[in-house]
Amino acid sequence: MSEKKAAAEGAVEATPKSPLIKIISAMVVLLVLIAATVVGTLFLSGFFSHPAPSADDMIAEAADKPGAPAATARGAKKAGDKPDGKADGKVAKLNNKSPETPRFDYTYFQMEREFLVNLASSRKVMSVQIAVVTRYDQRVIDNVKKHEFALRSVVMDVMRVTTEADLAKPDFRKDLAVRIRNAMNSLVEKYEDFGGIEDVYFTSFIVQ
Repeated sequence: MSEKKAAAEGAVEATPKSPLIKIISAMVVLLVLIAATVVGTLFLSGFFSHPAPSADDMIAEAADKPGAPAATARGAKKAGDKPDGKADGKVAKLNNKSPETPRFDYTYFQMEREFLVNLASSRKVMSVQIAVVTRYDQRVIDNVKKHEFALRSVVMDVMRVTTEADLAKPDFRKDLAVRIRNAMNSLVEKYEDFGGIEDVYFTSFIVQ
């Protein structure tokens, strides 16, 4: 009789535990369903298929923004697209990475021979030597060397329209440098689809 009573009491004690187990199991299942829903939503939205942009992509994007020094739109290229430098991408700027921010390296190149022309409607002559600068890769300098004869012609065409009155203008040399740069880029783009000359500097400037 005592054994039956003990068994009955044990059954009564075990009964309250059963709903608790069911509640815990339901919570576990619910959490699994929520996690599966979140992962599925992220997968369908393409979250796992878009890698983070690289430093080169961010640099190229910054170069395309208005105000960033660059060549013309059809002259922009991306590093590694094509070794021959055609216009299906962008030429990479030379990047000297620092711990804090990317810095661009400048490359200068001085054309060896001077440019000598007569001023328009004058007996005076103007003699200059020029250097170009770029933040793009070596292909820009190589193209300047490659097309030196044609570049000399267009530079002198720009120079020879100068008059004596132009020399007295405060920004004459700055304006002349801009016109020479634009003419050089236009010619190189004609043959190479990319200019890349960002500035022209006079290393010698004589009028006599």
